[in-house]
Amino acid sequence: MIDLQGYGPRLIEGAGVTIQLAVLSLILAIILGLLTASAKMSRSWFAHRLATLYTTLIRGVPDLVLMMLFFFGGQIGVNMITDWLYYSFDIDIFVNINAFVAGVVTIGLIFGAYMGETFRGAFMAVDNGQIEAGKAYGMSDGLVFRRIRFPQMMRHALPGLSNNWMVLLKTTALVSVIGLSDMVRVASEASKATREPFTFMIIVALIYLLIASVSEWIFARLQKRYDIGYAEAD
Repeated sequence: MIDLQGYGPRLIEGAGVTIQLAVLSLILAIILGLLTASAKMSRSWFAHRLATLYTTLIRGVPDLVLMMLFFFGGQIGVNMITDWLYYSFDIDIFVNINAFVAGVVTIGLIFGAYMGETFRGAFMAVDNGQIEAGKAYGMSDGLVFRRIRFPQMMRHALPGLSNNWMVLLKTTALVSVIGLSDMVRVASEASKATREPFTFMIIVALIYLLIASVSEWIFARLQKRYDIGYAEAD
């Protein structure tokens, strides 16, 4: 194991935190993205406006501001609610928003908006004739979604999903400003202590590059899988 003046093990742990943060944020972003896309495509005026407001706010406010606002302001808001519950109903609870949870929720919210546009475009690209044919064969709405709509939607969504993931991965570096011991924060502390910033930051850059390279390979495999049956037609 590379010691790096005692910071090697901590740097590896920080890389693990970064990967966990990125994966959980991606899962949340995909869920929010699907909900946002469904809301924007629904006939409900309220759902459409709510989704539009959500995407507008996310696009208009810098990521770092959102993260600090949620981490510091969110804890104040939660404390106000718990205080109200205590004084009104004698319910004594304490909820702590730690840096990891704040990072996952903030990054998930940010990229949920972008995923929403990605999924909306992908859903719109699916041929409605195939959906109608599936219903004509007696398929339920759920079966049509699983067998026809979702596989074809994913084929169109994967390029955008891959790009969003790459940006999300780099955005995880922002959590260092709210105190989470990810690899960027560990490298920053090591750089100040040893006065060797290039050594530690180049290692962080290489780790990010490694994760991105593995991610590209995974998305390429997924794209190949969902392209089965379409290569000749294209």
